[in-house]
Amino acid sequence: MPVARRTDAVLLLVALVWGSSYLAAKTATVALPVMAVLFARYGISALACAALVASRRQTRRWTRAEVRVGSLLGVTQAAVLVLETYGVVHTSAANAGLIISLTIVLTPVLDRTGSRRLPGTFFLAAGVCVLAVALLTSSTGLHAPRLGDVLILVAAVVRAGHVVLVGRLTAGRSMDPLRLTTAQTVVGSILFLPPAITHLPALAHSTATTWTQLLYLALFCSVFAFLAQTWAVQGTSATRASLLLGTEPIWAVVTGVSLGGERLTFWATLGAVLMVAGTYWGQAIERTHRTTAAKTAKEDEACPVMTPTSA
Repeated sequence: MPVARRTDAVLLLVALVWGSSYLAAKTATVALPVMAVLFARYGISALACAALVASRRQTRRWTRAEVRVGSLLGVTQAAVLVLETYGVVHTSAANAGLIISLTIVLTPVLDRTGSRRLPGTFFLAAGVCVLAVALLTSSTGLHAPRLGDVLILVAAVVRAGHVVLVGRLTAGRSMDPLRLTTAQTVVGSILFLPPAITHLPALAHSTATTWTQLLYLALFCSVFAFLAQTWAVQGTSATRASLLLGTEPIWAVVTGVSLGGERLTFWATLGAVLMVAGTYWGQAIERTHRTTAAKTAKEDEACPVMTPTSA
């Protein structure tokens, strides 16, 4: 499989895992406080990442850049998960996954690393996705934004910044994705320990079902997803990554309907179709734009413009 397609496949799998995370998080927060869930998620993730790092036989030591970048990304990723987890408590799992898809609109606005501006058709495709979100979130009738909806919207803004930050801080630099992920999970564990410390007894006496949900959130939705995202974003643009990750709401709806017992109305179905169409349309536009920009840059280097010099 070509590298580009393999990268796309990994990002799509990350979207699937994250789409299912909303239902898992919502169910876990019924049994435990939000901070206890987040600490357990990050704590298990940190232990798993540390074990993976220790199992590898490498002579190269951690670099200051890996620690510095990983720590910064850990803070931004922790902020995203705080907003998402508190948000999903106050809204449906499907709704949370749908609103977060607005990241695909926000990321290209924040991503200014390209040599040329994105064409207007890209934002038209993004507009289709926004329309899809409107149909999906209003499928049960129009209503004022709930607290959970607002928190997820803020999470979409922070996540867009996080995706762009990953691309900017790791592009062209030799950094180990596993070490970056380890640093992120360790930072998150440290941040969530103080507010979760009073809930540790309840966490220790949780049921097997709750621990299964926590392990899924930690090992699949955190370790795998963070590692895969960090690796994939280094091989593509932040905008392209956001488009593929933009299929996340579809998986959120699928898991919400099939496992969470949520209803899928006609308008929700139409919104899902528009989301898929808008996402892949935007992906094609971004791919063409990036290829054209790279080709133009090479041509400019090969044939530099000669400017007249004064005598």
